[in-house]
Amino acid sequence: MYIDPTVYSGRPADKRIPKEERCYDLLDSLKISFTRVDHEHADTIEACQEIEKLLGCEICKNLFLTNRQMTEVWLLLMPGEKPFKTKLLSKQIGSARLSFASPEQMLQYLDITPGSVSVLGLMNDREKKVRLLIDRDLLGQEAIGMHPCINTSSLRIRTADVLEKLLPAMAHEPTFVELPWNPDET
Repeated sequence: MYIDPTVYSGRPADKRIPKEERCYDLLDSLKISFTRVDHEHADTIEACQEIEKLLGCEICKNLFLTNRQMTEVWLLLMPGEKPFKTKLLSKQIGSARLSFASPEQMLQYLDITPGSVSVLGLMNDREKKVRLLIDRDLLGQEAIGMHPCINTSSLRIRTADVLEKLLPAMAHEPTFVELPWNPDET
């Protein structure tokens, strides 16, 4: 995978697709500074390892989940290297069996495609149907890495800016969850 080794500050000078441009517009309007790396498609945590080194932060794992009836949806943010078991999260949020939401649901609620899921997609959830879940282990990180709704760029944003500026601006109050590093021991 090709990664431009240049770390940029702020939005790109060239024109990008509309949903990516909307991310930069939102961040600029909130005066949230960020650094950026451009690269080929990086749609898994494993593909983001070199990007993490350049940005100096861990790319957040973003899971878009739904219940069995597909009547509720959640966006879960958690450390990239942390394993995930749906039954442990289901119990904490009081939901029956969870599964991964479909690509159609991602597009419907967040205007995002698989591999590009990010907290920035919540700006597209105008009806506030998506419930945000954040693993408490992310709170100890200085910055969070994420895609700007497209997986050919990655951003580094201060965790405090995400919690104190970005989420309030998108009107999404997070629910904090605690997921174990070793889910087999629970």
